[in-house]
Amino acid sequence: MKNVLVIYYSQSGQLESIAQNIAKPFLNSEEIQVTFHEIQLEQPFPFPWDKTSFFDAFPETFLQIPTALKPVPEEILNTKYDLILFHYQVWYLSPSIPINSFLKSDSGKKILNNTPVITISGSRNMWIMAQEKIKVLLQEANAELVGNVALVDRVGNLISVITIVEWMFSGVKKKYLGIFPLPGVSDKDIQESDKFGEVILSHFNQNKLNELQPRLVAIGGVKISPYLVTVDKTANKIFNKWSNLIYKNQKNRKKLLKLFYVYLFLAIWLISPIVYILHLITYPVKLKKIKKETQYYQGV
Repeated sequence: MKNVLVIYYSQSGQLESIAQNIAKPFLNSEEIQVTFHEIQLEQPFPFPWDKTSFFDAFPETFLQIPTALKPVPEEILNTKYDLILFHYQVWYLSPSIPINSFLKSDSGKKILNNTPVITISGSRNMWIMAQEKIKVLLQEANAELVGNVALVDRVGNLISVITIVEWMFSGVKKKYLGIFPLPGVSDKDIQESDKFGEVILSHFNQNKLNELQPRLVAIGGVKISPYLVTVDKTANKIFNKWSNLIYKNQKNRKKLLKLFYVYLFLAIWLISPIVYILHLITYPVKLKKIKKETQYYQGV
């Protein structure tokens, strides 16, 4: 009997649904024992979010400062797993605080140590640099990253900003004003995500996890937008300055967070369209670099 651990953190329930669907093929196998572990905080973040809490989470999220978690059950801690399906979401271009906290915890490191891991993210659209940070944390935990699946909101960048924000602040996944598309990863993509589980299970049973990632890419597991890669990298540099400024000036934290909110609003609605136009203009010149980056980010 092989042991597979499914780890996730989910506020809205979206990532939990993804985890359940990807695990379906494993659950149908009589030769595999599947265990689910939901990461839980000692002091949970609110959902739906309020504006103050949402922006107050920014500095610690980006700087990857962990917080206290509820204990992992002893049964999980004392079991050696043959594979871990690790589901995470992106906050402020970084792994969410619960995910980051787990990866840095003693319990997390014990569970992940010397174990094959497949990362599965559910995000608005920018996950590239968050995945790079996840890679570092997995290396520090002595885990072996063997696969990655990135599920994203398929609608346009600016439209998804409107729909996701409405969802996060209302707590209800609906068509905003009755005209906007549903926010988040589409129900179709969530329901069909069991196809990734089938491919993972096949390679797992054949002991060929080292050959897994190209197959996941072939069936749509990782799609790269060169424009969003550029935005992600640029925004990470800017977020680094803002997060350090706010975190190191606690007396002025509230004022600085209000300034950050204004900056973020302007960056999304004024700067990002300009960046997109510049990306289109320079695309032919950067084609070779883009192809190289795409190949790298689709891998593990």
